Amino acid sequence: MKVLGIDTATMMGSIGLVDDNAVIAEYSLNIKATHSERLIPAADKLLKDAGIDLKDLDGFAVSIGPGSFTGLRIGLATIKGFAMGCSKPIMAVSTLEALAFNLAFAEHQVCPILNARRNEVYTALFKSDRKGGMKRIAHDRAANISTVLSELNDDTIFLGDAVNLYKDIIFEKLKDKAHFAAKTINMPSGASVAELGLLKLKKGMIEDASSLMPFYISRPEAEINLEKKNLALRG
Repeated sequence: MKVLGIDTATMMGSIGLVDDNAVIAEYSLNIKATHSERLIPAADKLLKDAGIDLKDLDGFAVSIGPGSFTGLRIGLATIKGFAMGCSKPIMAVSTLEALAFNLAFAEHQVCPILNARRNEVYTALFKSDRKGGMKRIAHDRAANISTVLSELNDDTIFLGDAVNLYKDIIFEKLKDKAHFAAKTINMPSGASVAELGLLKLKKGMIEDASSLMPFYISRPEAEINLEKKNLALRG
């Protein structure tokens, strides 16, 4: 079976193609160009280089958040277009779970952190199941980094785009219990999304393409600003 996975939850856009035995291809790019500009051309190039047509795939996986509101919408809309056009299933994957999956055999617990702005991070907590997968210890949430760190007592590996923002604070709070993933596995991976999607496909855990929505956790900042503006006008 072959699955194409897409992650657009951060500035790092990543597309991965996996089958039952291996990663066939992966394309990742961490630049300021919008996902709407580069996602479909990147997917087209990846499939052409791999010699595989969309209709040859068995399903599509997408990270549904938490993460960038605009990025998640673009990724999901693209996957829906692919899946509905080919009449193939969609599998939804937590962005944080896919990120933690980069460290599936880690010795310590894994804490992915993504920048949620307003001094918060999107985070969760995972532990290796020693079988190539991750056990979830804590649910996805948005929280202040100080709150997150106050709840950690064991050695913890951090990864994600918020690491560079809060590395000093993490070191200060956890001292030698703080560990950080290498740059090569520090960001979401389309291949990880695809692999988790493949596992879900085999279990029949597919989504209704027409009703699938991004998992935002918190409301978009534009929506909050609009509400504040309306309240000010009423006052």
